[in-house]
Amino acid sequence: MNTSHKKGSIRVIGLGPGDHRFITYDAEAALADATDVIGYIPYVERIPSRVGLTKHATDNRVELDRARHALELAHHGKVVAIVSGGDPGVFAMAAALFEALDHGTPEDHSILISIHPGISAMNAAAAKLGAPLGHDFCAISLSDNLKSWDVIAKRLKAAAEGDFVIALYNPASKVRPHSIYDAFEVFRSIKAPSTPVAFVRAVGRHDEKITLTTLAEADPSIVDMATLVIIGSSKTRFIKKPDGTNWLYTPRHYGTRP
Repeated sequence: MNTSHKKGSIRVIGLGPGDHRFITYDAEAALADATDVIGYIPYVERIPSRVGLTKHATDNRVELDRARHALELAHHGKVVAIVSGGDPGVFAMAAALFEALDHGTPEDHSILISIHPGISAMNAAAAKLGAPLGHDFCAISLSDNLKSWDVIAKRLKAAAEGDFVIALYNPASKVRPHSIYDAFEVFRSIKAPSTPVAFVRAVGRHDEKITLTTLAEADPSIVDMATLVIIGSSKTRFIKKPDGTNWLYTPRHYGTRP
C-alpha cells in the first residue's frame, strides 16, 4: 500500500429511508466536500453528481470490500463518504468499517473517521404508525448471512418472552423467503393472537404501504426486503383515527400507571 500521500478521511453517513427529506443537515454537510462516495448501488444513486465527486457503487453483500476500499482511498488523500440507507450504525456500514479497521494495518488507525447518523427505517416507520416504540423494544435482523438461524431463533424467542416490542429488519429475500414465516411461528407460540403487527413497506418512498393487523391474522407473504416489521408487546394497542384507520402505540407505563 502506498501511504506516502497526505492522509484523507472517511465519513460514514446515514441517508435515511428513501426520500431526500429524511436526510439530516449533518449528513448533507458531510457529503458536501467529499471527493468519493462508496456504497450499495441504490444508495449511491441517491447522491447528486457534481464536479470533483467520484462514485463507487457496488452490489450487495460486499460491505467489507467497500470498507477496505474506503481505507485505501483515504490513504491516498481522498475525503471518502461511505453511505448507508437509514442509520449507518443499524445493521449497516459503520460496523463494517470498524471491522475492517480492527483487522487492518497500524496505518489504517491514522485515518480520521467520523460517523454521521441517519433516521433509521425503524424510527421512520414508528413515526408513520404513531408511537409503537414508546416502551422497551429491540431490533433483530432475520438475515442469516452473518449469523446462524439458531442464533436468530434464540433471540426471537427471548425477545418474545421478554415482551419487547420487536422491529424486524431484513425479514425476507429471494434466497431465504421462509425466514419471516419461521419468525412468526416463534411469535405465535409465545405471544397472544391479538398482538398488534405492522408491516411498513418502502417507508419514506413514493410506493410506501402500511398494513396493520394482528399476529393471528398477519400474512407474512406480503413481506420483502423493503419491509420493516413491527411486532407489538402485550401493552401495544390500536387507537382509531378520524378517518377510520388506526394509530399504533405502546404506553410508557407497564403494569402500573404513574
